[in-house]
Amino acid sequence: MNRTNFQKKTDEIIAKCTAEGRVPRLLLHACCAPCSSYVLEYLSDFFEITLLYYNPNISPKTEYEYRVEEVKRLISEMNPKHKITFVEGKYNPETFYEAAKGLEHEPERGRRCDVCFRLRLAEAARIASEGGYDYYCTTLSISPLKDAEKLNAIGNELSEIYNVPYLPSDFKKKGGYKRSIELSAQHNLYRQNYCGCVFSKNNR
Repeated sequence: MNRTNFQKKTDEIIAKCTAEGRVPRLLLHACCAPCSSYVLEYLSDFFEITLLYYNPNISPKTEYEYRVEEVKRLISEMNPKHKITFVEGKYNPETFYEAAKGLEHEPERGRRCDVCFRLRLAEAARIASEGGYDYYCTTLSISPLKDAEKLNAIGNELSEIYNVPYLPSDFKKKGGYKRSIELSAQHNLYRQNYCGCVFSKNNR
């Protein structure tokens, strides 16, 4: 099966905006500070970014709060070409548990994860649409454990519902994942050993 080259699509959008002299507004969903590090370094050269931290799947609350603070600290230590603004979404774990009901025993990377991706991307799409952003996206595709095809499919489906373009992306490309590890060390970022939810914690 031929897989889509999402990085090429990202490059084409950036090239077009640059040629037009535009700096588009991007609503970027963040899963954690390490994953955000390279994505912010890369995209802030071309976009004005609002980083949305919306992750009701994360458990326990102390873990959630620590990850929020790490993202905020990362942004404060960066020197981006274009502005990065931080926005925290509502932390309501019951939203995640309700969405994942009946999928508690699914393996990692299974249907429960798909539901979780959709939950978080739908909120990002809603906020991006209401805020008049040019694009929305997520940092999730930087992980080697996350399927970029699936994330982009969900993102594009939601873009039709909320009427806001999804920025095609696979941030693990162009050495993105390796660079995120370097930046994590540079900023001494907390690198969690499970994705976030109680189920992934039990399965680690």
